[in-house]
Order: sequence, then structure tokens, then C-alpha cells
Amino acid sequence: MYHMRRAIVTVTNDLVTDNRVHRTCVVLQELGYNVLLVGRVLPRSAVLDRPYETKRMRLLFNKGALFYAEYNVRLFFLLLFSRFSLVVANDLDTLLAGFLASKMKGGELVYDSHEYFTEVPELAARPAVRRVWLSIERWIFPKLKKVITVNDSIADAYKDRYGLRPAVVRNIPMPRELGALQSRAELGLPTDRSILIMQGSGINVQRGAEEAVLAMKELPGCLLLLVGGGDAWPVLEQLVKDHGLADRVRMLPRMPYEAMMQYTRKADLGLSLDKDTNLNYRFSLPNKLFDYFRAGIPALVTDLPEVAGIVRKYDAGIVLPSPEPELIVEAVRKWAADAPRTAALRRNATFAAVSLDGQRELEALKAVFQELG
Repeated sequence: MYHMRRAIVTVTNDLVTDNRVHRTCVVLQELGYNVLLVGRVLPRSAVLDRPYETKRMRLLFNKGALFYAEYNVRLFFLLLFSRFSLVVANDLDTLLAGFLASKMKGGELVYDSHEYFTEVPELAARPAVRRVWLSIERWIFPKLKKVITVNDSIADAYKDRYGLRPAVVRNIPMPRELGALQSRAELGLPTDRSILIMQGSGINVQRGAEEAVLAMKELPGCLLLLVGGGDAWPVLEQLVKDHGLADRVRMLPRMPYEAMMQYTRKADLGLSLDKDTNLNYRFSLPNKLFDYFRAGIPALVTDLPEVAGIVRKYDAGIVLPSPEPELIVEAVRKWAADAPRTAALRRNATFAAVSLDGQRELEALKAVFQELG
């Protein structure tokens, strides 16, 4: 084993639900690397079962500046005292440690930017903190040789800013066995209502979840499933309580992909309602869109270039100008009342899932690493 090239893949989450990072690790294994995936462990982190080595650090701090500082210091020393020929830093919050360690030890560095990190709303509201992250990015990014990101809009934005256009590898999932499909009854879901679903580990502020919950006041024939988590979660729980919507909104925690997709496959309409309040959300292309299509359900999305572009191309959903509750209500009512159109959107979503080939993205990812020699 020790004659193999060693790749260390780094991320700040707890490794449970990050399918993009898992795909990277599997590709590296296929290319002959001995892989170590490094993240952190949280109090409620699930047990991992991966075909490669993992390490989750137990940290003193779980959020804020002290968390990022502690994580990068710990990661730097882990890398410094580890053997590796390649570091894959996922997102800006792991890049500093990976950059410094690769410079000191001479290994290759690949940066995978999952979003337009310095433009996320959490930083837009905190200009001093944003300046720190932007200074790190401005220092390191022009020195990088290999960068990957999730779509053309973000790639073009990086090129405009730094003159380097990343390779694009979209978050289209590879076909995988999802297990026998459970019935709605087995999942505890109603059989007499339309089910709307919004899923993801980043159900955060300004992503339309609050508006989706409020829309449910006018949609008694529907059930909204929120599956995952994010910083909007406590706000959503309070909204459900304040408006007496417990019978129309069900909030489910993060779960393994196969378990989550059981609910998605039994839903009728998938929601992706990011607001055009910052460049990161404007350019977003969340992998839940592809999960909805794979489940054979159309999507209700906001009019952002990447997401709406795909929905329009395949006529596989409904595009809203903005995620106002009244617009959501109007769109859902119109969709539910037009059975032929509803059936056509389902067929188009299934066709989109076939056309949006995860294998093509896999080959693009392999090409990036193969170019390292």
C-alpha cells in the first residue's frame, strides 16, 4: 500500500452527506491514490462506512472565527506530519492549511470551490470577516495551478477576478443503487395530499425556505417536507409553531443519501428557491435539482441563471421571478390543477435525469487529476 500515491482530501463538514467530496475520493482511488478524507466530528455525527480512510477531528470550537482558526491550524499540522503527494482542498475554509503544507512539502494542490465563497450572504452581512476571507483568496488563488468549481457562472466570475478559469465539474450524481422504493405509508407520509420537498444540508437564510413554509398557510392540500439542516432551521421551526403548520410542514434531519431519496422519490414537486441577493446564490446550481430529476419529479425554482436555465432547457419545472409566498401558492395551485401539464413535467424531469449524465462529470473530474501526472 505504501508505494501508492497518497491523496489527502480536506473539508470542514462531518463527511456524512457530502456526495461531491465522496465522488472525488472514489475517483482518486480509481486513479491509484491511497485516499485519506479529513473533516470533523460533531456531537450527532453518524457512523461512517467508506471504502477509503477517513479522519474526523474533534474540535474545541464548532462555529465562528475560532472554529476556522482551530480547524486550519490542526489541519496544517496533520498535513505537515503526513505523507502525501496531493492535497484536495474543498472550499476556501480549508485552502490556507492545504496551500501552506503543499508549499512546504512539495505536494500537488487542487482547490475545489463548491460555491462563490466570498459572496455568501453570511459574509456579505459581515464585511470585516469577508475582508479576511477575501484576502486569503486573493493571496492564494492566483498561485494555484488546478482549480475546480461547480458551474460556468462561478468559473467565469473567478476568471474575471483572477484571470484563471477553473475546470467545471457539476454536482450531477452518478447513478447508484437506491434500494427498494418504500410506500408513502411505510415512510409515514399521507396518500391523499401533494408532497412538496426542499432538501439539502445548506437550508440557510435567503434560500426561500421561510417563504415556502409561509406559503403552506394557503395550501391545505399539500405537505411540505424539509429534509436536511442549515442555519435557517431554528427560524423554520419557529415559523411552523407560530403559524400552526405542524400538519402541513414536516422537518426531517440530515440522513444518508439513500434514505433521503426515499422521501424525494415519493414527492411530487421539488423546491429550489434561492434568492438573488448575492452572487453566490445567483450563480448557484445545487445538487438537489439533479436529485429531484432523478426521482422523476419536476422542480419549482427561482429565476437564477444556472438553475432556471436547466429547468427551461428541459421544460422540467416551473420558474418563479422570486420566492414570494403568494407566488409559490399561485404556482402550486396552477400546477396541481393541470393534470396533463403535471404529467408532462414529470416525463420531462425523467428525461432530464437521463440527459444530465453524471458519467460525463466524472470523466471531467478524472481529467483534472490525470493532468497532474
